Amino acid sequence: MTRRLSVAERHAAADRDLLLTDIAAQSSWDQFLVEQACLAFGRAKGEFSANDMRDVLPELGHGFLGAAINSLRSSGVIEHTGRLVPSTSTATHGHRLAVWKLSARGRAIAAERTARAQGRAA
Repeated sequence: MTRRLSVAERHAAADRDLLLTDIAAQSSWDQFLVEQACLAFGRAKGEFSANDMRDVLPELGHGFLGAAINSLRSSGVIEHTGRLVPSTSTATHGHRLAVWKLSARGRAIAAERTARAQGRAA
């Protein structure tokens, strides 16, 4: 038997669907920017979290940073280190964030992009 949703649950689901639509509507430029930041932090620092990204990226749509990081994880560019850190965003009240590192595939992509950029600069 299917349970009927309350009015509050229906409104929450509608808000969630609108948020997901907004996230999906973000430009590929925003996604490329997040990818570049992850590759740069991964090469320079080894490990990073969304805290690091928030400090260097322009204001992105709510939830887009998490969606972009999840996309990089799903595509095998980054992998979870197994560690968590508290969020520095006041809006999240210290919610725990995953710490990421580049996978072998991510390191190869970062090295290729660095070599390409240096070749253009030479």
